[in-house]
Order: sequence, then C-alpha cells, then structure tokens
Amino acid sequence: MSCLTLPTNPQRVKTSPVSPSPKELRKQREAEQRRKAIIKVVRKLIRKGGLGEISLRKVAELAGFSTTVVYALFQDKATLITQAMDDDLIELTRVMREAVEAAPPGWPQLHAMARAYVAFGRQHPDEYAFVFMQPRPHAPTSAARVRHGDPAQDPYAFARQLWQGFADRGLVSGEPADLDLMTQLSWEALHGHTSRCLVMGPDDQWVPMGDTDVHLQTLVEVMITGLQARFQPAGAASA
Repeated sequence: MSCLTLPTNPQRVKTSPVSPSPKELRKQREAEQRRKAIIKVVRKLIRKGGLGEISLRKVAELAGFSTTVVYALFQDKATLITQAMDDDLIELTRVMREAVEAAPPGWPQLHAMARAYVAFGRQHPDEYAFVFMQPRPHAPTSAARVRHGDPAQDPYAFARQLWQGFADRGLVSGEPADLDLMTQLSWEALHGHTSRCLVMGPDDQWVPMGDTDVHLQTLVEVMITGLQARFQPAGAASA
C-alpha cells in the first residue's frame, strides 16, 4: 500500500479582499451616525448630572433609538462611557504633543507638557472632570476607539514616551518599571494641581494660592529634582 506524498511547497491560492457592497457601506454609515448621536446624549447627561445619570435605557430614550440599538453598538454601560471619553483623550494628547514639539529638547518639554495639560483641564472643566475626576465602570481597553498604547492618541502613552526620551538623553533611568513610575508620579502631580484649580478656584479663602503659573513652574521644578535624584540613569551613582 503506497503512501500519499504531499508537495513540500504547495502553492497557495491568493485571494483578494472583498470590498463591502454599497448596502453594507450604507449600514456602516448609519451605525456610525447612531453611535455619534448616542455619544452626544451621554456627554450632555454627564454635564447635567454626572455618571449617575447614565443608563442604557435612558440614553436610548433621549437619543430616539430602541435599547436594542444601543446594546448592539455598545454592549454595556462601561463601553458606552469609555467611548464617550475618546474625543477628550485624543484632544488632550494633541495639545500636549504640540506643546512638547514646540519646546527645546530636555526638561523644557516637561514644563511645556505640564502647562498644556493644566490649560486643557481649566479650559474644559466638564470634560476633564468626566475623564479624570469621577468613578466609573471600566471596560476593556479594546472597547475604546482610542488606540491604547499609541502616543498619537493615548495621553498616558504620550507622557511615557516623553520620559523615555529623557532616559535616552541620560537624564533619568531607562528601566521600564522606572519609566512607568515616573510617568505616573508626574501625572499625579499635574492632576492634583489641575483638580485644585478646578475645585477650589482663585476665590477660595481656606488655602491661599499665589500666581498659578509660578506655582506650576515650581511644582515641575521640584518634581524634576526629586525624580532625577530617585531615578538616576545607569552608572550615574558610580560615575
């Protein structure tokens, strides 16, 4: 009984990608229009009363769609809220990137990013509070339309990339865990300053606050001094 011998290098049949039909394209456009309309309602509700105002049933009613349509597009409340944040995250990333690109290399870039971050929060208080100052259900990163880990869209990824640049210049440690910690510590400092500006305001009498620009500049200078001392580049201690 002979054995069947398979060819060692079989030729694969090449297939061309199938383009969507006009009907499918129309359905995609309609779905995107519905998604945008629903997101618009969500953002209005959040500005009105916070995340407590959000339920898929209420959003569907105000948007003029059935709950089936909302569930088909967003699956659950966490996904709905996550996608409602997308535009704010992309805009924050954009203003930080433009500020950094306009600054001289090195620590002036951190000062520039800090000013851009705080300015975004103060100019868009509702949006900033929605994204960074309210507890919310969390969806998987894949549920967001913002590409997680992409410095062009993800503000955390952009800030980490900036710290990687500082490490490449020999200013701080380049260890991955150190880069994450430096990114988070600096973010926490900027978030704290921004939150104070939004919540307390210039007329608060309990805690006097001087010129906010000087305050922010000093905050970043202290942050740089502390992080450089704590996260020295490899070989710095023995040099």
